[in-house]
Amino acid sequence: MRLRSDIWVSAYMRRCRIEGAFAYLRRRGAEEAGAIFIKVDSLDGMVRLFGPAPQYAVEDRDADRLFVELPLKGDIPALAAEERLQREISFDPDLWVVEVEDRQGRHFLDVVEV
Repeated sequence: MRLRSDIWVSAYMRRCRIEGAFAYLRRRGAEEAGAIFIKVDSLDGMVRLFGPAPQYAVEDRDADRLFVELPLKGDIPALAAEERLQREISFDPDLWVVEVEDRQGRHFLDVVEV
């Protein structure tokens, strides 16, 4: 059984704070099953964006939620990440957006390669 999105986001933000990163909720989505996107800002003008992993990458895994890095690997300009988030929001208005600020660029997510 999968954790509700609101519970997962709350626990994730707490984990970030415990690790010394600053996390805040930018957009509240559907409480039970909204998709979750994470924007990691390393405070140097570049960010990393993570979204839900596709179903085929999740089937054989034990983690509650798995993520993939979007849209490109590595750091991208903050403006490009915002444009991608706006496209995702226009497609799915129930999604969540959490922003993490960490100079080391840590994300604390279970990430899969696709």
